[in-house]
Amino acid sequence: MTRITVKYLVFDEYNLKHIKKHNVTKEEVKEIGKNFFYHRKTHTGRYLAVGRVGKRIITLVIRRISLGKYYLITARDASKKEGKDIYEKEK
Repeated sequence: MTRITVKYLVFDEYNLKHIKKHNVTKEEVKEIGKNFFYHRKTHTGRYLAVGRVGKRIITLVIRRISLGKYYLITARDASKKEGKDIYEKEK
């Protein structure tokens, strides 16, 4: 699988308001965008990027706009399975 490189994340009023509902900050999203542990493509063509900020594990749902440029759909705390995948990769 080809590793995606997120050079630029697009934020707007909608996605900032949405991630606030999940208690995720723009700064946390930027950090995950730069340093995610793994990603996978979903059946809808979006990407799930999972990473750690401090002790918190966060999943980003992003959509590719162009090479290196992604639109943030949402960001949330990772599911138990996603968290387990991180722990496995950190061993």
